[in-house]
Amino acid sequence: MNKILFKNIDGIALIVFRILLGFLIVCESLLAIFHGWIDAILIQPKFTFNFIGFDWLQPLPGNGMYYYFGLIGLTGIGIILGFRYRLNIILFTILLSGVYFMQKEVYYNHYYLLLVISLIMIFLPANQEKSLDVKFGYVKKETTIPQWIILTFILLIGIVYTYAAIAKFYPDWLDGSFTKILLQRITARPYLLELFSQKWFYISFAYAGILFDLFLVPLLLYKRTRNFALIISILFHLFNSYTLRIGIFPYMALSFSVFFYEPERIRQLFFKEKIETNTNLNYFGKKLVHFLIIPFLIIQLLLPLRHYLIKGDVLWTEEGHRLSWRVMLRERTGKLNIKIVDNTTKKESVYDYHKNLTYIQSKQLAVCPDLIWQYCQRIKKEYKGKDISIYIDCKNSINGKPYQTLIDPSIDMAKAEWNYFWHNQWILLN
Repeated sequence: MNKILFKNIDGIALIVFRILLGFLIVCESLLAIFHGWIDAILIQPKFTFNFIGFDWLQPLPGNGMYYYFGLIGLTGIGIILGFRYRLNIILFTILLSGVYFMQKEVYYNHYYLLLVISLIMIFLPANQEKSLDVKFGYVKKETTIPQWIILTFILLIGIVYTYAAIAKFYPDWLDGSFTKILLQRITARPYLLELFSQKWFYISFAYAGILFDLFLVPLLLYKRTRNFALIISILFHLFNSYTLRIGIFPYMALSFSVFFYEPERIRQLFFKEKIETNTNLNYFGKKLVHFLIIPFLIIQLLLPLRHYLIKGDVLWTEEGHRLSWRVMLRERTGKLNIKIVDNTTKKESVYDYHKNLTYIQSKQLAVCPDLIWQYCQRIKKEYKGKDISIYIDCKNSINGKPYQTLIDPSIDMAKAEWNYFWHNQWILLN
């Protein structure tokens, strides 16, 4: 095992990935600033629906979040240049964690992937070559790394794609019901709508998605099919980027390709140079592998399985949905009414939740049980000093199917508790 994990190899793939990662971080910050995401998601709302337990984490006031993302962009530049790399990657990880946990109205799997990657990158020698840290003498120049670093990224991307494929094995994906909805909602171009409405196309798209997720990593690992897999990957991700408009995720996925090619080829391609690599074992990070990397990968393997231990269908209850690589799997719509009962006067009233929520928040509130619970806690605080009960009338539809009741209308949500790990009984099963 040591000969596999600690084999000494050219470390250029890690260096190139650092540069690509930094570039993508800069792009993400610029997209958030100039495409209105910060304004719509973090400034316009009076408050955000943070991850439960992070109630203290709210956007900075005024234009604070623009400066926040500007700082994220600066860390990306530092990562590209390899200048004070360790400081910049740590700062970026902290800043990204703040954005990730402060709002979930718009949930991005690629933010989670970026967070996972940045956590790993903190501990790796990604600045030991082609960096200002080397030029200024902050770190010693090295051209080799142990093979476990490359294997870590391959395993991680394998986990992502495998679970994304597994999640697609449900009836509405397999019969094309959801992919038809997905494809028709992403464009107004008549010629594309006509193509996307063809049964052969949306079913082919559904199965192509499964096959792509299942076999991309194995095909990249096999030398004879590697170039073919890369071409398919480029076409697939560019199509998704153009049609689905999912930010940097397609390009981040493509950047992982550097870990599948021979280091010598990567070095020649990007820097037109060759180096000699000795055959000695490289024991850099031996304790790191045993006490951090392996446990971390085990957690990544287990997290997407947790919904199997929770009662109910995750597509309906949403319990165990996040952190599980369940990417763009269903179209969910909801209808919501909130009734307040004053237990002293017995007076009933309908609560207007639109008054302090944006359109995006209102739409998400109607389909996310955890957001409903959080909002009810806010209503309780609004009625502080009064004995009230809160009853929810909420119906949801998945992929255009008939509406069903999501929240038990007989449960007083003012007294309901949130269970982070198991099924919440006030969420009805379909």
